Amino acid sequence: MTDLTEQQSRRPAVRSGGTPPAWAVLVAACAGQFLVVLDVSVVNVALPAIRTTLGLSATGLQWVVNAYALTFAGFLLLGGRAADLFGRKRVFLTGLSLFTLASLAGGLSHQPWQLLTARAVQGLGAAVLSPATLTILTTSFPAGPARTRAIGTWTAVGAGGGAAGGLVGGVLTDYLSWRWVLLVNVPIGALVLVLSALRLAESRSAAARRLDIPGAVLVTGGVAALAYGIVQTGERGWGSAGALLPLLGGVAVLVLFGVVESRTREPLMPLALFRVRSVSAGNAVMLVCGAAMFSMWYFMSLYLQNVLHYSPLRAGLAFLPFSLSIVAGSTLAPRLMTRFDGRTLAAVGAVLEAAGFAWVSRLSADGTFTGTILGPAIVMSFGAGLLMTPLAAAATSGAGPAEAGLVSGLVNTSRQIGGALGLTVLTTVAADRIGTATDPAALSAGYGRVYLVAAGFVLVATVLVLTTLPRVKRTAQPAEA
Repeated sequence: MTDLTEQQSRRPAVRSGGTPPAWAVLVAACAGQFLVVLDVSVVNVALPAIRTTLGLSATGLQWVVNAYALTFAGFLLLGGRAADLFGRKRVFLTGLSLFTLASLAGGLSHQPWQLLTARAVQGLGAAVLSPATLTILTTSFPAGPARTRAIGTWTAVGAGGGAAGGLVGGVLTDYLSWRWVLLVNVPIGALVLVLSALRLAESRSAAARRLDIPGAVLVTGGVAALAYGIVQTGERGWGSAGALLPLLGGVAVLVLFGVVESRTREPLMPLALFRVRSVSAGNAVMLVCGAAMFSMWYFMSLYLQNVLHYSPLRAGLAFLPFSLSIVAGSTLAPRLMTRFDGRTLAAVGAVLEAAGFAWVSRLSADGTFTGTILGPAIVMSFGAGLLMTPLAAAATSGAGPAEAGLVSGLVNTSRQIGGALGLTVLTTVAADRIGTATDPAALSAGYGRVYLVAAGFVLVATVLVLTTLPRVKRTAQPAEA
């Protein structure tokens, strides 16, 4: 047993308030994650209406998305650690409250600065909330089939939230107002707050209640600077000072963070955690997978609206096969993990996802939904569902209860940074192929090349799964079976 594992075994989680019903834990955690992931994409189809109402510039409009993404990525590790130290229920309720109130403020905004500020606070609330959702599951359900099924449901709901963003945003924008893409969070958030306050039990690490403030400042600043630099590469190019300075600065701050953590008695991020193979390998795979997955929604939305000329609502409806297939794969994965080890299942899912990306790379100007999109959508999304459940289980399995929230935050950070980096790289790939052309043939060729490169990303992830990820033991067959 490693020193880290021995240390964790001496510091079990402290729980108060009795044992909550399993259904309440699952509903609260999944609803929280759904809201977080939904808001990554739900505003996309509402951006033209937001620009018209508030008079935003093109740069300002992009920051409606970036303000959320940057604070979300920057504070994830801090949010995860806070859940361990101060109580998972308390931090969950705090993050959900902040997210809900910011959604209300954003929906009622009448000035650009008000909306951008609300989106930034939303991202902060999401960063506090998201790690707590996974931590509540991993600390409430015992290791084995119950936890695997819970993680599978959490993965399916989260993936469904990402895929449903376009549909929900299209319906609300077309039939109500762009404001409702934010205001819809308010009643849902309020209901989940009441349920969680009444039904969830409190738990936290038995470790000393001390937050590593220098570490928190450094990792938040480093990750935020890195994410900002990645965003700027899309606006200014990779060689610009506006992109290189925050990128290099972010890397330097994260290196300094590592030095500080190695000398701190109670670090925010115990560096020994990265010696746990499942944690380091799982996050590496998550980073690469995130680079491919974010592109699936973004570029498909562009193809549907710019080439096939779908309305926002019709484009949202076209994402239903993506959502249903991911849910199907995520639901089936826990059952398959009773027959196959998780590493094998993750590799099969990655191969299917890569095949779907390669298939859809044949986009054309005269394509159709049935002939061009439906088949690849089912294959790539089903593969993603099979991949993410064993991957999330592996990435969180090597840490003890004292580090559960931190590892959950790390998993989400890897996915978010990977997605931002991948989207920037793939946007450059598309722009290089499209150039200044605006005709459907050129756009289709550019988007098709993106999916071919994304298939390469997923193949790299497959190799990482097979060569670095430890075997995830088969879960026992459920008793009722």
